Amino acid sequence: MNKKQKITNDIKVPNKDMKVLKKHFSHCFNKNGNFDLEKFKQELFKNEIDFYKESYGMDWLGKSYARVLASDSATTLLREDENFNQKEANKNSQNLLIKGDNLEVLKHLSNAYYEKIKMIYIDPPYNTGSDGFVYQDDRKFSVNEFRNLAGVDEDKAKRILSFVDSKSNSHSAWLTFMYPRLYIAKQLLREDGVIFISIDDNEVAQLRLLMDEIFGEENFVGQITLVNNPRGRDYGGIAQLHEYILGYKNTSETNVNLLNDADKKFPYKDSISGFELRELRNRNIAFNKENRPNLYYPFYINTNKKVDNDLYEISLEKKDSFFELFPKKSQGYDTVWRWGKEKAIDNMNINIAGKKMTDAGFQIVEKYRKTEKMARSVWWEKEDNSEKGTLHLKRLFNGKKVFNFPKSKEVIIKLLKMGMDSKDIILDFFAGSGTTADAVMQLNAEDGGNRKYILVQLPEKIDSKKNKTAYDFVKDELKVDAPTIFEITKERLIRAGAKIQEDNQKSKEPKDLSNQDFGFKIFETMPIWEDYDFEADELNAQTKLFDENKLTEDDLKALLVTWKTNDGILLTESLQEIDLDDYLGYYASNKLYLVSRGFKTKNLKALLEKIDSDKKFNPTSIIAFGYNFESKNLREIAENTKSYVNKKSNDIDFITRY
Repeated sequence: MNKKQKITNDIKVPNKDMKVLKKHFSHCFNKNGNFDLEKFKQELFKNEIDFYKESYGMDWLGKSYARVLASDSATTLLREDENFNQKEANKNSQNLLIKGDNLEVLKHLSNAYYEKIKMIYIDPPYNTGSDGFVYQDDRKFSVNEFRNLAGVDEDKAKRILSFVDSKSNSHSAWLTFMYPRLYIAKQLLREDGVIFISIDDNEVAQLRLLMDEIFGEENFVGQITLVNNPRGRDYGGIAQLHEYILGYKNTSETNVNLLNDADKKFPYKDSISGFELRELRNRNIAFNKENRPNLYYPFYINTNKKVDNDLYEISLEKKDSFFELFPKKSQGYDTVWRWGKEKAIDNMNINIAGKKMTDAGFQIVEKYRKTEKMARSVWWEKEDNSEKGTLHLKRLFNGKKVFNFPKSKEVIIKLLKMGMDSKDIILDFFAGSGTTADAVMQLNAEDGGNRKYILVQLPEKIDSKKNKTAYDFVKDELKVDAPTIFEITKERLIRAGAKIQEDNQKSKEPKDLSNQDFGFKIFETMPIWEDYDFEADELNAQTKLFDENKLTEDDLKALLVTWKTNDGILLTESLQEIDLDDYLGYYASNKLYLVSRGFKTKNLKALLEKIDSDKKFNPTSIIAFGYNFESKNLREIAENTKSYVNKKSNDIDFITRY
């Protein structure tokens, strides 16, 4: 079957909501694929769904524009930095650094990485008024185009487009900037995924409401107050010592990990492990003998025999010379134990025992052995200080301050421990100096994990006056004529990986890091070619508008990267070159791409023979770049793949893309 597609400039984010509707309410779609709302309502009423009439949410001037951006097509292609990616340290790496506008990049990732990301961490613009944030967008809609896309009247369309062009830094401008990025990011998260966002007082209230709308209020994990500047920033008001980290789950079933306190020092130790003592009595009088009678029972303590660590033998059976102990009263209530009898029996004199108190009384105590702890809502440890982030980065760059206010690596490591496991992927689409990648490599080196990162950074120009040190470093040492922050990010990742390995070798007990991934691959966005906007099914002399002859080999490679990613193939998965009698095809995940000029009948013959003879070659889709094929060749491929019965009995779709 020959399918026609206009894919290259029609790359959009999958509609997860529509997929759910089609899966569970397929009978509410007509034969043309249109959703029948009235039939859907009847279905809900039939199932006695209670409708909540009142609503609570937020609105702003650019909200309809932000929604259009979230579903609008990408305006770029993706290309690979082949020279960098083929270096020995990078060629097998599963880590990614992508240069470009993060909204465009998120759209490119939305198919290949749909529901594959376990954790997202971002440090977006805080919109402080002095951080340089203004809303800018290079998309240009006419009033009528925007009216149709957003479903608004002409007057509102004019007001919104005027607002978008105003280069504002208002709350509305910031929300318009953030909404489409967060909306698409949610599509990339696994069902058990989490997202953490750094923010300060300027936009924390707006961000909380926005996240409630996109992720759901019920999926709020918590708001961490991060004391990152204990001395405070005094700007004439209350000196600011802190900022925030907001956490949200993707679904209500998601669990956020406890933090592992690996350096915890226990005051006691037995033959099993170290431990601390915790009273087995429940101190909360809301739980008492009246409402928890199963937790109110006596222990019996043998004062003549100790088990270890000056703790006494206990029993649930009354014995000679053992004395009885119930949970003591508190505020007039008979309190209860935290454990029931069954659990107490299993842990008797192993993890629970009797302890003599200084007042000559006794209590039952638990040997608490866990090294994990619940994350706290306030973080104030020294390593959380923003100065630590600055000092670490300066050390990597030989004392040069090449980036202002980098995050502390230790803060990100804490979030990694909370949000992901040892083989998961983290996405950071406001990469900045690259602290997230540094933290991932450090944690992997410490615990042998295989976490992977995807970083996105805009090639934002470095102002030679505001940060001369960074500008001169990139220009003079990195030999980049037009210095951007992306070059700082890239260099930090290289240096951080080298430093972690160097520090490991200098340690008293170096670990084997030979299997650790300290490399990364680079991709970047590029504009879709000029005049590339063609919708005809077939090319001929009268309708041909685009000059494909000006396309270079690098252009076709960018097309391949863009197509394969949109087709669900990971960026880190390489396309295999397939020789079809002196014509190269490109193959991965049962898809064969034909993009070069010069395809002839002999190449089709070689293709059909290879399908029959090569056990590892099983294309279910053959995708051709229509501009580089004559119409007769396209028809020939289409007819042969449709009528050809191969030895493997594969059904093969032939797709022409423009």
